[in-house]
Amino acid sequence: MIDPDRVAATRQRLLGVDEAMSLADGFKLLGEPSRIRILFALLEAGELCDLAAVVGVSETVVSHSMRLLRAAGIVANRRDGRVIYYRLDDDHVAKMLELSRAHGAHGAVERPMP
Repeated sequence: MIDPDRVAATRQRLLGVDEAMSLADGFKLLGEPSRIRILFALLEAGELCDLAAVVGVSETVVSHSMRLLRAAGIVANRRDGRVIYYRLDDDHVAKMLELSRAHGAHGAVERPMP
């Protein structure tokens, strides 16, 4: 049986459509495995060549990912001559990475659909 009070209270706290779309876009951006690995590598190394070497992808892949992540406000960069250094520009992303890794450490358990 539907509980109208609970439904009304939940609707009040529910994300709006625009906010949900924005979050979904952010998750899509993070939904590429090499990009996630780059973000984890960014917790330790920040120079573009180093990131490419650590993750095992080309500098072009890192550069493209950084361009997208920078546009989304997730990373920032600074240039020192011809060298570009990147860093996470959002503490929330670092926390989300840590939480995601901790969640993954529990192991993927297949659960039946309700």
